[in-house]
Amino acid sequence: MSAVQRAGVVRFSSRLHDERVASWLGIWLGVSFTTAFVTGLISHFMQHPPGWLMWPSRPVNLYRVTQGLHVIGGLATIPLLLAKLWTVYPKLLQRPPIRSVGHALERAFIFLLVGASLFQVVTGVLNIAYWYAFPFFFTTAHYWTAYILIGALLIHVANQWATTRHTVMKRPEDGLNRRAFLATVAAAGGAITVTTVGEAFPPLAQLAVLAPRRPGVGPQGLPVNRSAYAAGVTQADANDPAWRLQVTGRVQRELSLSLSDLRALPSRSVRLPIACVEGWSAGATWGGVRLRDLLQLAGVDPDARVQLVSMEVAGLYKTSWVSPRHWQDPLTLLALDVNGRPLDLDHGFPCRLIAPNRPGVNQTKWVHRMVVV
Repeated sequence: MSAVQRAGVVRFSSRLHDERVASWLGIWLGVSFTTAFVTGLISHFMQHPPGWLMWPSRPVNLYRVTQGLHVIGGLATIPLLLAKLWTVYPKLLQRPPIRSVGHALERAFIFLLVGASLFQVVTGVLNIAYWYAFPFFFTTAHYWTAYILIGALLIHVANQWATTRHTVMKRPEDGLNRRAFLATVAAAGGAITVTTVGEAFPPLAQLAVLAPRRPGVGPQGLPVNRSAYAAGVTQADANDPAWRLQVTGRVQRELSLSLSDLRALPSRSVRLPIACVEGWSAGATWGGVRLRDLLQLAGVDPDARVQLVSMEVAGLYKTSWVSPRHWQDPLTLLALDVNGRPLDLDHGFPCRLIAPNRPGVNQTKWVHRMVVV
């Protein structure tokens, strides 16, 4: 029995409810949460860069790696978090619950830390499973709660650092059960990693049984997050003979190009990944017109920013902005083909953006207008 009642005080007899196990789990969690926070900020500022930030287009796979680490590492954190909560929950049952003002503040920050941790993990899992069982916008809530979590974590670390350092450094007594418990937690995290990392690392794709998307599965061998049906784009819209790509705004020459006109321009082929905010990514060979060639044809200034507008009926990602560093990169295409065939409607037919080191939600599909500012 792990708990007994004596004189109104709950006492726990399990040797796993001790400071040494809690300290090691806390260190691992601290590293994991910090990694998730940093990679999450990278994702946020790539999608919503402030005016002073010009995110680079190279290295090509930077976002693929950082967002894969964010999501897959976050999933591997689940057994760590559950083990940590199980190890320390006896302290939540101590009596009296509040002994002083300082103790009340300490418990309040622990409440924030635990609540924010559970919120981030639970909503994150629901998000990558595409099950939005909550009334708020996930991205905004996830972003701001991350600051609450990291702030509460820093305060907790500052408060517990001396105790943790002393506990970790001292010689353990009868540590077999502790080591077995920690090894089990680590093995559980490793198992989750192995069964999800294949969504971003194709050689292990067959093992990715817990991943919502796998490389190679989908139209033309690529996964799809938002289908044409979900976006309100029909085959009739895409095949409309009146369809034109309009290039307007701060240009010397406005352009109005049909699909045949686009195919008549010099074509390039590049190998780039689609890297999704849900952690999955898949590489493909894309063919089309270099965006810089198209913009130079329109007479665009080198410092111009370009807004791409989709035929999508509505949505947060109906438009996206392309900075000079990206549209001037020779790997950035207005793609017409993927893996040697014309784009499938779900992949953005008649044309879409594909650029290096860019979140998938900003690789705008069904492009029909470009506005230069």
